[in-house]
Amino acid sequence: MTELQIADQAPGFTLPKNGGGEVSLSEYLGKKVVLYFYPKDNTEACTLEALDFTRLAGDFEKAGAVIIGISPDSAKKHDNFCKKHSLGVTLGADEDTSVIKAYGLWVEKQMYGKSYMGVERSTFLIDKDGHIARIWPKVKVKGHAEEVLEATRALT
Repeated sequence: MTELQIADQAPGFTLPKNGGGEVSLSEYLGKKVVLYFYPKDNTEACTLEALDFTRLAGDFEKAGAVIIGISPDSAKKHDNFCKKHSLGVTLGADEDTSVIKAYGLWVEKQMYGKSYMGVERSTFLIDKDGHIARIWPKVKVKGHAEEVLEATRALT
């Protein structure tokens, strides 16, 4: 699997989402898409990231962008996560990790000396034509949503 680069066509997907139904990348052609991948609902960093994107959702909308978060959690877990924290973002349920893998983010991680496979927290800014405009690998959550918003505003 080759690593995705800026200007590449973003891999398409259709996933079950929070609130029922599905979310597809193709339905947002003509809009900018902030696609953020995170490891797990209701963990500290993932919750902070979702809260930051929710807090800035109106600003992203003004910038012509939609926000989609993707993790391996189920749509039901996403529903509970959204309800518990009053989240205002769309969350896709990639339970088989096929989309996470398509974006090259299913990686070997280390915790307490043990290796395991997991999601590398990353964000992609996709332009109106469906091409990758910006990539943030190995995201540190603090200040990240603001940085993505700035880049989204700058993208024409």
